[in-house]
Amino acid sequence: MSRITRRFEKLKVEGRAGLITYVTAGDPNLDVSYEILKGLPAAGADLIEFGMPFTDPMADGPSIQAAGQRALKAGISMDRTFAMVRRFRAETRDDETPILLMGYYNMIYQRGEAKFCADAAAAGVDGFIMVDLPPEEADKLKPHASANGLDTVLLTAPTTDAKRLPAILEFASGFVYFVSVLGITGTKSSTADVIQGHVSRLRSQTTLPIGVGFGIRTPEQAAAVARIADAAVVGTAIVDRVKAGLDDKGAPKPDLLPGVFAYIRALSEGVRGARRD
Repeated sequence: MSRITRRFEKLKVEGRAGLITYVTAGDPNLDVSYEILKGLPAAGADLIEFGMPFTDPMADGPSIQAAGQRALKAGISMDRTFAMVRRFRAETRDDETPILLMGYYNMIYQRGEAKFCADAAAAGVDGFIMVDLPPEEADKLKPHASANGLDTVLLTAPTTDAKRLPAILEFASGFVYFVSVLGITGTKSSTADVIQGHVSRLRSQTTLPIGVGFGIRTPEQAAAVARIADAAVVGTAIVDRVKAGLDDKGAPKPDLLPGVFAYIRALSEGVRGARRD
């Protein structure tokens, strides 16, 4: 059983949904990025998405695009991203919190699927969310991921039709990521009724847990999703908190880390209390 599956099994026993937090590796610089990564579980993150900065992020909104640029300017690379995950596992002794790499397939293609998966597993990564990986191409990654114990989380959207959904679910493992709005990240939100309908449809097709993301910005919105799905995914709003902790020259202010962690604690409290309301 993978670390991701174990985490969702634990959440099920606890009778609650999980909070999945997205942060960009290397944002705003390598040192602060590691401190954010290290502090996420204690702040309430149940699973962590670690974004791989890419120069052509077609699905990302302005906030995550800017975070990627800050990280690239700070010197992030795939090797340094792996090193941060490896350091997290070694220093925190956290062998329970899943870490997924999220980004674009180019990063895997450049290194080669076999080597990328082997390096990711050796670092302590648990799976991938590839924004631009269609199910028709997933067989290039899936065998190498499975051989290294890595999950492949594929995305579904409101426009995913009945013919395409089975093809997505065939290659999905760990959980299914439902993108609740059309378009790029962080630009708009969906309603609970709309999300409920799509999640019910997914549940009729798969036994995998379902995480819902894109557009969640408040603890109340996270709680609303937590009543419906197995996890609420928050990314852009956290990245915005990182940016808010920078001064006019882009240097981290003393309150950056406390501000980010306080926001995540509020999201976590919303998610954890959702089904007690």
